[in-house]
Amino acid sequence: MSTSKAQGSFTADIEAIRQRARQHIENGAVTDAYRGDRETVIKVLNEALATELVCVLRYKRHHYAASGIHAQAVAEEFLEHAREEQEHADMIAERITQLGGDPDFNPETLSKRSHSEYVEGKNLSDMIREDLVAERIAIESYSEIIRYLGDNDPTSRRVMEEILAKEEEHAEDLKTLIQTLTQAEQKLGQKQSAEWPLRRAS
Repeated sequence: MSTSKAQGSFTADIEAIRQRARQHIENGAVTDAYRGDRETVIKVLNEALATELVCVLRYKRHHYAASGIHAQAVAEEFLEHAREEQEHADMIAERITQLGGDPDFNPETLSKRSHSEYVEGKNLSDMIREDLVAERIAIESYSEIIRYLGDNDPTSRRVMEEILAKEEEHAEDLKTLIQTLTQAEQKLGQKQSAEWPLRRAS
């Protein structure tokens, strides 16, 4: 095929694409090239949105409820995670809107649609563990979503891949916090045990 013929074919394709874009302008980011099941993708993304919003609420609760000798540093970690989960929720809501859907922020059905649970936790260690469980659930479910989206919706897939990478960071942060807190509590327990006979003798 000559260069001129190839260029002519490409020009015709561009003109056809432009014409379709003008005809379907009300569809926003969804063009004829979109290969995903839009309704299902929106439903799945709304579930991810609910998951992120529940995580925001749980981290916020843990931030304000954290108490004890090691609470300050852990509470700051909770707050940072809450902010990042809110950013994830905004990213997902924006993508749902681009697909022509409605982001579902209805608080009455939030917990039912969320993949992770809202668990308050009894103490600082319990809170960290509950957050780690929730992060692991999110990692597993988001991995499934990414596999489902595949090449049919690369934009939504990239959004979820970016969020997944951050959730994996959160899980590692929480794992480190559990280890650090456990070591600190063990040292404190050993110190108290060593001092107990002296206090008793006095």
